[in-house]
Amino acid sequence: MTKKPVRILYVEDNFENRVLIRRVLESEGYTMTEASTAEKAFEEIEKDIPDLILMDINMPDMDGYTLTAKIKEKQEHKDIPVIAVTANVMRGDKERALKAGCDGYIQKPIDIDILTEQIERFRKS
Repeated sequence: MTKKPVRILYVEDNFENRVLIRRVLESEGYTMTEASTAEKAFEEIEKDIPDLILMDINMPDMDGYTLTAKIKEKQEHKDIPVIAVTANVMRGDKERALKAGCDGYIQKPIDIDILTEQIERFRKS
């Protein structure tokens, strides 16, 4: 029996970041969908609930903290792991992400050599 690929939604406004992460994760067997805005993220989630969401925190239309909180408000979405992906590394940023409902935190620049390990760790926690 073949294992169903893990579906990841990457919410990121930067096109180059989306391309890089898509290439890395698809080469590891993940299925990727992308959203460049909060509105597109909601559309993607409604189309097909992802197994995990990588959430950029610094988005132009709605920050990732607010978007995560709104996603987690819906009963059918509250168990989707949301991993904050951010260059915000000041004291308290990780705690703020977790308080907003994120299940984990990956610091930018993303280390593509350990990205899949990080994702698997968050999926299993």
